[in-house]
Parts: sequence; structure tokens; C-alpha cells
Amino acid sequence: MVEIRDLLEYNHKIRRKYLESFAKLPWSELVKDRGASWGSIRNIFVHTLSAVDYWLDFLQKEKLFSRRKNDEYKTFEEVKTYMEHVEKRMQNYLNALHAGGLGKKFTIKNDENETAGITAEDVLIHVFEEEIHHRGEIIALLWQMNIEPPPMGWKNL
Repeated sequence: MVEIRDLLEYNHKIRRKYLESFAKLPWSELVKDRGASWGSIRNIFVHTLSAVDYWLDFLQKEKLFSRRKNDEYKTFEEVKTYMEHVEKRMQNYLNALHAGGLGKKFTIKNDENETAGITAEDVLIHVFEEEIHHRGEIIALLWQMNIEPPPMGWKNL
């Protein structure tokens, strides 16, 4: 059985490969509106980071989530710095998670405004799958640009 920590570590590793591939592109290509969910590759990538940041606030009852808008990231280095910040937050959260912490229960209002019971593990699975969905979107945009995305198979498959 795969554990959520392994899936999040996989995302961490692959996220860095994508960022490295973005560094080879002109900034103008990263911020070009391509008609995708969040417009540009930069915006999609920053959105995935913001989702992690937001849910870490939720899980830890903190208010550290960056309210910075996607368009306010003006350089590759600013995006990289935000990524590193979010990754450090996630690593700190996982390192501090005690036995049974994944089962911690929360009550939320879902997108249909219904009350739902969830666990910390549910939130982390959502964070994982949110990034995977948007990574697929980025892959499609790279293919449209005739750029091969970085290899990303699970366990190097």
C-alpha cells in the first residue's frame, strides 16, 4: 500500500524537475496566456503551490498562506523561492505529525456548501491529486510548445 507521505515526496521530486525545465524557457513563454485553467504555465504552477500553502494553513490553524497573486511573481527566482517556502512548510508539517495525526478529524463546507467530515489524510490526498491534475495540464501545454516534459514515472517506471 502506498502511503500519502510517499506520494507527497514523489510530487516534491517531480515538481523540482518541472521547475528546472521551466528555467530553460524564456520568462515570456512561462507567463504567456495559453487559455488554460489559470492562463499561463507560471500561474498554474503557482496555483498548485498556493493550494498546498492554503491547506497547510487549514491543517495547522495558521495564517501563513501567501495572498500574493500569480501575476505578482515577476521572475523565475520569485517562483522558486515560493516553491521552496511551501516545500519547507510541508516537510515541517510531516516531520511534526505524530502517530495517528493523519486521522485527525475536521469539519468543512464543501464546494456544494454541504458539511463534510474529513481527515488530515484526506486533505493531503486532495493536495496530491490537485497537483497531479495541473501537472497534466502543464504537460499538455509543453507538448503544444513542442517541448518534451521531464520524465516523471512513479519509482522511475
